[in-house]
Amino acid sequence: MFKATMKFSFLTTGLFLFAVAASAQDTTGKKVRITSSFKPVLKEAAKINFNASPAVNDTSRPRLQYNIPDQNLNLAFQPGGLRPLALAVDTGGRWKNESSLKAGVGNYATPFVQLGLSAGDGKNSGVNFYAQHASSKGNIQYQDYSNTNAELNGFFKAGNTEWNARVGGSLDKYKKYGFQPKTMTFPDDSINVKYHTYRARLALRNINRTDLGLSYAPEISIDAFSDGLSNSESNSYINLPLQKTLGNSFEVDVAATANISTYKPHNKSSQTNNWFAISPSILYKTANINIQAGVRPAWDNKEPHLFPNLLAEVVSSDKRFSFQAGWTGYLRNAGFEYQAGINPWIWAPQTVYNSSIEERYAGIKGSVGDHFSYSAKLAFNTIKNQPLFTNDTINGGKSFRVINEPRMNVLNIGGEVGYTVGETFSVISNFQINQYSPKVAAKAWGLLPDEWKTTLRLQVLKDLYVNSELYAFDGTWYQKKGGGYGSLGSAFDLSAGLEFKVYKNIKIWGQFNNMLNQQYQRWNQYPVYGFNFLAGVVLSFGQIK
Repeated sequence: MFKATMKFSFLTTGLFLFAVAASAQDTTGKKVRITSSFKPVLKEAAKINFNASPAVNDTSRPRLQYNIPDQNLNLAFQPGGLRPLALAVDTGGRWKNESSLKAGVGNYATPFVQLGLSAGDGKNSGVNFYAQHASSKGNIQYQDYSNTNAELNGFFKAGNTEWNARVGGSLDKYKKYGFQPKTMTFPDDSINVKYHTYRARLALRNINRTDLGLSYAPEISIDAFSDGLSNSESNSYINLPLQKTLGNSFEVDVAATANISTYKPHNKSSQTNNWFAISPSILYKTANINIQAGVRPAWDNKEPHLFPNLLAEVVSSDKRFSFQAGWTGYLRNAGFEYQAGINPWIWAPQTVYNSSIEERYAGIKGSVGDHFSYSAKLAFNTIKNQPLFTNDTINGGKSFRVINEPRMNVLNIGGEVGYTVGETFSVISNFQINQYSPKVAAKAWGLLPDEWKTTLRLQVLKDLYVNSELYAFDGTWYQKKGGGYGSLGSAFDLSAGLEFKVYKNIKIWGQFNNMLNQQYQRWNQYPVYGFNFLAGVVLSFGQIK
């Protein structure tokens, strides 16, 4: 009975649910459509644009600043000589890898020949041969001059070492035409002067510092000098410098230097004239400060000296201005060769000495803009054993006697200004003012008190260069025959030259000296040549293979 009751209940329930579903149906016949407005869309991925636009061209012209430092102040006191015709050898820089022949003629019966030959690659090895000859005959009796010299230079690099060698010689001929009165006569051996010089030099240096920070540059040079009258002198110079760096700012320098000289006067015994020096010092270097502090003990023919060696330079941050100061001393061989290089008309000295020079100086140098440069210095020097030159009045004044001044103070004021525009135009003017105070001599016989030199170089056309030089000086003091002294007065010497390229390896040149035609005297009773000129051709050709 229980089972019948359960079946009935399920049946009743099913009928009820069916009736409910039937009553819920829409009997109107309409249909409802539901539409969604959302559509899922995948966002486009970002991509790299490989077609970038080119950079804008920079049409502005860059302005490049080049800071070329000026040369150091010329501190050493070197009295200059003046030849009747100045045709000096230009040894300012290393030889060029080029050969040339320069020849010309001029008035005063002046032939001029100059030959330069080179061989080597110019980087690892090279040899340069140079030879020159010039002579003149002036309007005054015996006003003759001749110079012939030849020199062979070479260098060779082996690893970190560079060797340099030089050998050469020269022959200078003069005649002592400065006697008064001109009616005097002399034998030829009393008039003719012939200076023979043979020289050799050997040096080496390391190109880069060693692993220990060492730099070395030893050298030795030997000169043999004679006057053709049995007066001769040999000079050997040895220099052994060594530097070592200590960090980035400090350096230790040590140099051992010697000059060994033997002088042999005619019919007299030989004289030794040697000096030795050791120069230890410490250097401090930064971008704006350079300081060198040291001493220089030296021995002049066994006589001891102790020189200071203090140098300082302070440079501005833009490198356009610097201040220099120093106190230093050294020895110099002032023997027969040195004296004849200043005054060729001297008698051979009876005794030779070494000069002791002590310098105290302060100066400035700098530049303004891109083209203008300047420098100035004030120095107070003390020179011991300085040669002076006076006329020998007994023989008409044609020869000069050499007087040794034991001590002389020199107040020096010097300066230089320059304006340069590349290789197109340059003008440089410098002056030297010296006030001599000898202790024994009445005057500084034969030494120039004031000098002024101005040089100009101008490129007129592409292949036409013009140069000019004005040299002026205040004359030296000289002793008169009857006693007393006089001054030679001032002098102005204007010269000019030109060089013009007419073909790829041919140039024509000309040189005009003493254009003002002044009959001035550098040495008493020795007037120089008047207006004189030279002209010729230069042939350039390739190096020797």
